Amino acid sequence: MENESEMLNIVVQNPGDSSSGSTDEWLNSIMGDGCNSVINQRARPKIQKVPEMLREIKSNEKCYDPLVVSIGPYHHGSPGLQLVEKHKIPMTRQYVMESGKGIDVVYSKVVEVAGNARKCYAEESTQEFDDEAFARMMFLDGCFILQFMYCIAKNKRRDMGMKSHTIAFVHRDVFLLENQLPFLVLKALMSLRFKEDEEKDIINSFIEHGRAFPPLVTSWQKKLSGVIPINIWGRKAPQPEPPKDEDYPVHLLELVRTKLIEVPNTQESRPQLSSDWYSYRSAKELKAVGVHFKPGKIHLYTDVTFKPSFLSGKLTLPPITVDDFTKSMLLNLVAYETCPDAPDDFGVTSYICFMDSLIDHAEDVMVLRSKGILLNFLGSDQEVADLFNAIAKDLVPSPYAYAEVKGRIERHYRNKLKIWMAEWLHTHFSSPWTILAFVAASFAIFLSVMQTYYAANPPKS
Repeated sequence: MENESEMLNIVVQNPGDSSSGSTDEWLNSIMGDGCNSVINQRARPKIQKVPEMLREIKSNEKCYDPLVVSIGPYHHGSPGLQLVEKHKIPMTRQYVMESGKGIDVVYSKVVEVAGNARKCYAEESTQEFDDEAFARMMFLDGCFILQFMYCIAKNKRRDMGMKSHTIAFVHRDVFLLENQLPFLVLKALMSLRFKEDEEKDIINSFIEHGRAFPPLVTSWQKKLSGVIPINIWGRKAPQPEPPKDEDYPVHLLELVRTKLIEVPNTQESRPQLSSDWYSYRSAKELKAVGVHFKPGKIHLYTDVTFKPSFLSGKLTLPPITVDDFTKSMLLNLVAYETCPDAPDDFGVTSYICFMDSLIDHAEDVMVLRSKGILLNFLGSDQEVADLFNAIAKDLVPSPYAYAEVKGRIERHYRNKLKIWMAEWLHTHFSSPWTILAFVAASFAIFLSVMQTYYAANPPKS
C-alpha cells in the first residue's frame, strides 16, 4: 500500500514537471467549483429554453415555438408573432379597468417584482432590455394572459375581439416552455383584482378548458381540492399561514404538470426495482390474453393500476383527449422535465413511454378508445398511434415509473393457465355471434348424446 501511495504522489507531484503549478491551479479550480455547486444550481434560470437534443428531432421542432403570440423575452419581437401583439394593449386596458385600480398602481406592482422576474430568464436573453423596457413587457404580457384566462374561464370570448381559431392558438402558445411568464408577476397582478379563492378558480377553470382534461365525475373535484393547496398554492398547515413564494409554481406549464403528476411525498414510497424483464405488449395483445381496460376517475398520469383476478386482469388508465395541440403540450412538458432545475421524477415522460408501449397500431387505439380512455379529436386512429410513436422517440422514462404495474402485467402474462383460458374465451365469446354459435353447438352435442343414450337404452313402457 505504501508503494502505491508513493507512486501516486510521484504521478501527481512530479518535481521535474514544469506544469505542476498550473496543474495545482486546475485542481483547485475544480474543488472551488464543487464548493459553489449549490450556488450555481440556484443561479440557473427558472424559465429555461428547450434543450437542443429535443429540438434536433425535426418532426417535433415546430411544437416548441409560438404560432401567434410571444410571452416573455425569448420570442419577443419575432416577425411572425405580430398577429396578436395588437390585442395586448386593449386586453391590458380591460384588465386594469376591471381591477378598479389606476394604471399607475397596477404598473408599479409589476415594477416591484420585475427585478426578481428578470432572474428567472437566461441572462443573455434579457440583455437587450433595460429595466423599464423589461417591466413594460412583463406588464403587458401579464395583463394580457390574465385577461385572456378570465375571459376563457368566464365564457366571455367575445370581449377579447379575436376569432375563435386565434383564441385556440393563443391557448396553445401560453403553455409553451419558452413562452412562460414568472408566476410571481401573475400573482402580483392578480392580488390587485381577485381574492385568493377567485385566483384558484380562474386558473383551474382555464387549464381545464383545454382538452387535456376531459370531463370527469365529481370525485375529480374532490381530488383537485386536495391537490391544489398541497402541491401548488402552498403546503397544508394546521394554522392558516400565507404560502411562501417558493410554494407557488414557477410558471403555468409547471402548474399543468402538477395537476397531471402526483409526486410521492417520500423516497420510501418508490417501488423496488425488479430484475424481471418486462416485454412490452400492445393493448390489442393484452386484451386477447384477458386484460380488460378501464378509464380512471382522475386525470393524474400517475394513477395507473393493474388488478389481477382468477382468469383475467383490469388495467386502469387516466382518460386523455388527443387533438391538434396534444403533441405540443406533451412535448413541452417533457422539455420542462429535461431542464436541470425541474423535478427529477420524469412523470410525463414516463407516461408517454408507457402509452407508447400500449399503442403500436390503429387497432390498439381502437381498444383504448372503445373503453373511454382515449378521446380522439385528432382524426383517424392511425394518426393517434403515429402521434404517440413519434412523441416517445428517444425518450427515457424513469425506471421507477409504473414498476409495480409492469410487474403484475408480466406475471399475468406468464401464467399459462390464465393465458389459455383468456384466449379460449376471446376466441369463442368475443362477439354475440360466436356466443350463439357456441351455445348452438353445445346444444347440438347435448341432443346427440341424449339421442345416442336413449337409442342404446330405450325407456321401458
